[in-house]
Parts: sequence; structure tokens; C-alpha cells
Amino acid sequence: MTTTTRPTDDYPTRTDDRPRVLPRTGPVVHGSAGDGPLDAETLRDFDDRGYLLIDQLLTGDELAAMRRELTRMASDDAIRADERTVIEATSQEVRSIFDVHLTSPVFGAIARDPRVVARARQLLGSDVYIHQSRVNAKPAFEGKDFFWHSDFETWHAEDGMPTPRAVSISISLTDNHSFNGPLMIMPGSHRHYVSCVGGTPEDNYKSSLVMQGAGTPDRQTLTALADEHGIDVLEGSAGGAIMFDSNCMHASNGNVTPFPRSNVFIVYNSVENTCVAPYAAPAPRPSFLGARDFTPLR
Repeated sequence: MTTTTRPTDDYPTRTDDRPRVLPRTGPVVHGSAGDGPLDAETLRDFDDRGYLLIDQLLTGDELAAMRRELTRMASDDAIRADERTVIEATSQEVRSIFDVHLTSPVFGAIARDPRVVARARQLLGSDVYIHQSRVNAKPAFEGKDFFWHSDFETWHAEDGMPTPRAVSISISLTDNHSFNGPLMIMPGSHRHYVSCVGGTPEDNYKSSLVMQGAGTPDRQTLTALADEHGIDVLEGSAGGAIMFDSNCMHASNGNVTPFPRSNVFIVYNSVENTCVAPYAAPAPRPSFLGARDFTPLR
């Protein structure tokens, strides 16, 4: 259940009439090399850049099974009509399907797989639970962009996540080329928190999942962050993965190429960082966007 009392807010947002850039408080990496599969050098790189690459996470059979599952789900009329599915208005293509760790045995298996969970536990220094899961699709010629944002800003403002002690994994189901809308990250941006302007409309998620609005950083701040940190374009082969800190400034371009891009996206939050009442929204988002079941993964 969501608690109504909240810790002191070190990350205020959507309250002022001008944006602010605040320093991150607390560590990025909470575990050590002895706590899991990541070595000390990898942990240092994650601490510095805010992300790490896994060249090959899935086997060929696992990759094929997940591709089949995405095709099945995207063509199922009941799934397409569910509120947990986001459909592009113009193309009628599936953009995202949420809660897949609960609705799909195939995606649920990888979300609970020790190869993934052990890395998340090590980075966060505690047991973890799944805050959110989804599959994202960028169809050939039709895939839309995702503008620059920090996931934590939304999870803090609208879900009540107290601190950025959460990590995401994006598992590639297709090859990620520089030209078909791969993930882009400003390395090191996770150490800066961008406090955004404007309030949060009621039921903001209904529009923001299709077109981002509240919580979108201003262009001047984004330019300053890019000038300071640069932009890494994260290419990789199907079956690989990217793990990144919840406060990384990231985005992806639209896909106008003949080569589709799709991925499985899972968010792990520390059980010591469970969500409370939203910090800048009238009510929490539905549980398929921000889980209220904090049971640790075993």
C-alpha cells in the first residue's frame, strides 16, 4: 500500500516557474564487486557514466521466443484494447505494452532471471522489486521518437519514488543501429537532477504516454547538459542489453528506416526506496505504470 507520509523532498519538481538543476544526493552504486556478477571496473564505469552495456544477455532461443511473443501480443485484439497498451494514433501500430512481467510468461521469466536481477541487486545494494515493465516497439518507417527526459523525475513526481535508487534494463530484441532510433544517453547526467516547470494535470499519464508534456526538460537546460556531458548513441546487437540509472537524461529518435527496433524494458527499485504519495501529482498513476506491490524478487 502507498504510505501518505513522505521523506524530505531532495528533488522538488513542477513547483516553480523556472527550471533548476540540482545536485544528486547519495551514491549511484550501492553495492560492491563482491556482491554480484559486475566487477569493480564495470561498477566504476556505471558510477561515472550512469549506464553499462551487456553485449549478449539472451541466447538465440530466448531471443526468438521473445520476438514471437511480441508479435503475438501486438496482434491480439484484447491486448491492443487494454489500457496497458499504447497505440500510435496515426499508424495504429503498437508503441508500448506495459505490465508484461505479469501478463506474459515469456517476458516474466526474463524479468525474474538471476542474470538480470543479480545485477540490479548489486547496483542498488539491496533486494529489489519490479516498479514497471513494458515492451517498446519502433516499427519500420513508423516508429516515433521519445524526447529527452529523466525517468526518475516522472517516477518521483507522479509515482512517489523518494530517491533515484532504481535501475532500468533495456533488452534488445532487434539490432540497434545508429539510424533506427536507438537509446541515447548523456553520460554523467545522472548526477544532475533537472527540476521541471509546470504542474501535473490530473490523469496526466493518459496523454503523456503518447505525447510527453509535464516533466519535459527545457531546451536551455538540455543544451547545457549536452555541452557538458556529450551524447552517447548506444548501438548493439539483438540479444544484448543496456542497464542505466533512473536519473540519466536519455531519449531516442524516430525510426524512418526499413529496420524495426524493439526492446523489453524492466525497472528495478530498491525495497529500501519504495514509493510513497506522489510528490507533484494529485494521485498515483495506475499500478501498471508504478507498482504498489513491493514484494522482493526471490
